[in-house]
Amino acid sequence: MSAGPRIAALFPGQNSHSVGMGADIAANFPAAQEIYSSLDGTLPGLRTLIELGPLEDLTLTANQQPALVAASVASYRAWHAQTGLTPVVAAGHSLGEYSALVAAGVLDLHDALRLTRQRGELMQQAVPVGVGAMSAVMGDPAAVQEVCASVAAQTEQVVQPANFNAPTQTVISGDKAAVEAASAELKTRGLKAIPLKVSAPFHCALMGPAAEGLAPALRSATYGAYAFPVVANVTAEPGQDPASTAALLEEQITGAVRWVDTIRALDDMGVDVFIEFGPGTVLTGLVKRILPEARTLNVGTAEQIRNFSL
Repeated sequence: MSAGPRIAALFPGQNSHSVGMGADIAANFPAAQEIYSSLDGTLPGLRTLIELGPLEDLTLTANQQPALVAASVASYRAWHAQTGLTPVVAAGHSLGEYSALVAAGVLDLHDALRLTRQRGELMQQAVPVGVGAMSAVMGDPAAVQEVCASVAAQTEQVVQPANFNAPTQTVISGDKAAVEAASAELKTRGLKAIPLKVSAPFHCALMGPAAEGLAPALRSATYGAYAFPVVANVTAEPGQDPASTAALLEEQITGAVRWVDTIRALDDMGVDVFIEFGPGTVLTGLVKRILPEARTLNVGTAEQIRNFSL
């Protein structure tokens, strides 16, 4: 464990990607270069797609998921090699949980790449395009849960909270008609609902076929000892038992990402600084909305690693 400030390592989920992500880190730090050089041995063509695109291909769920794991873990390992620091705990948002598990030594990177490629394929196949939808709702999460339950009962369709991202931002997911009905009802209560451009309705019961399809691969994967705890999305509790990891990852596909509870759990553990590893700044932004006084840092470029200071 690291001396000094207690670090929480955070790892982003989908839609944090960009063409070229992590390439400057791989060009400047051997620990990251080792990862990028090994990608094609596991998923041929992935390195070229990350570095050169095109963006529309990188954005495809089955490509984006392993690409983000690779970029995030490369950032983390380069930082770790450069600074000698180790977090006391980690968490990842949805897909980012796989990156967190790799950082903690629980999952082998190449197992994680294969799992997330399959995860992306199965999630995209689970629901035909146009059948599902997701919306971001601004307002009281209790009202969101109440309306989703009511609409689901009335329509006999799926609509449920998928991401509790911030105290007043909850994403809902499910059948398109039910999501639209819930959004309309929430608007009558003074809440704001914004349809999201997504390829599938993630983190809801409609993803059941994806969870079922990925379960055998998750259960047969090898899970090592935790170098530090990883807070699971579906429980918002720090996990350290390799025997429970597969079940948590399976449940995560249909369950809500409890990000607000996750960040509060990290705060309760005495975390001093939250560091987001990989492309984008989405998670540090959410941390500030949950804990306005929290100290946050981003490690997603070679310059940020070179100039890193606590």
